Amino acid sequence: MNLPSKVKLVDVGPRDGLQNEKAPVPAAVKIELVHRLQSAGLKEIEVTSFVSPKWVPQMADAADVMKGLERQSGVRYSVLTPNMKGFEAALTSKPDEIVVFAAASEAFSQRNINCSIAESIERFAPVVAAAKAAGIYTRGAISCAVGCPYEGDVAPAQVELVAKLMKSIGVEHIGVADTIGVGTPLKVQRAMDAALKHYDLDDVSGHFHDTYGQALGNTLISLQMGVWQFDTSIAGLGGCPYAKGATGNVATEDVVYMLHGMGIETGIDMDKLVDAGQFISEFLGRKPNSNAATALSNKRLN
Repeated sequence: MNLPSKVKLVDVGPRDGLQNEKAPVPAAVKIELVHRLQSAGLKEIEVTSFVSPKWVPQMADAADVMKGLERQSGVRYSVLTPNMKGFEAALTSKPDEIVVFAAASEAFSQRNINCSIAESIERFAPVVAAAKAAGIYTRGAISCAVGCPYEGDVAPAQVELVAKLMKSIGVEHIGVADTIGVGTPLKVQRAMDAALKHYDLDDVSGHFHDTYGQALGNTLISLQMGVWQFDTSIAGLGGCPYAKGATGNVATEDVVYMLHGMGIETGIDMDKLVDAGQFISEFLGRKPNSNAATALSNKRLN
C-alpha cells in the first residue's frame, strides 16, 4: 500500500455542517467553533457561505462571521460563492479560498440550482476568473459523484465530464463528493479515477458522508490511491437539504482517530478536537455524531 505519510483535512463543519440547522446559530458561536478548530490544529476551515439568505437562512451572517475571526497565520479560510453576487459579497471579507459546486447528476443540478450542469459551469466561470484576478485560490466540488437521490447510480463518465469542465474554467482543486453517502469503496475509487484524468493527485480531495456507514472505508481506499486531502466535519455535523435522509459528513474525530492509528500525520490535537465537537454539540443540544468522540469522552469520565 502506498499510503501518504501525512494528510490535510478541511473541516467543513462551520459551513456545510451548520447550514441546515433549523434554529439560528449565532455568529459568536460559529466564530468560537472556528477558533476551537484552528486551536486544535486544523489548517483548512470552510467558514461560511455567501448565498441568498432566502435559500440558506443559517448563512445570513456570513460577513459578520468572517469579520469576527481572529485569523491564524498558516490557516486557510474558505467560503462558498455560488455566483458573482456571492463572490462580490465575499470579497470584502478577504477569504483565502472560494468554493464552487457542480453536480455530476443532471437531475440533482436541476433540483438543487435550477440549471443544467453545463449552465452551472457557465455561471461559475466569471466567479473563478474574478477570484484569480484577486489572487484567491479556487476549489471546486463535484457533488453526487457516486449516487444521486433522483437518478440513482452516477456513472464515472459524469464525474470526468464535470472535472474536465471545472478544469476548463480554471478551477485549481477538485473535490469528489459523495453527497448522499451511498458510495462504497470501489464506486468511490472509480469516481476518483475519473477526476484524476483531469487533475493531478495533489489537486484532488475526497468528501464523504456517512449515511450508510461507508465514509471511513471510502476514505481508506482513497488513501490507498494516494489521495491525501479530505473534507470532514466536526462532530459529524451536516447533511444535504436536497437529499432526503442524507445524514452528516464523516466526523473529523473519526477520520483523525483512524489516520493517527495508521501512523499518518494530521497535525491535529485529538483532545482539543473532541472539545471543539463537544462545544458545538452542547450548543445544538445533542451528542456528537462521532464514534471516536463518544469513546474518548466516555474514557475521560472513567
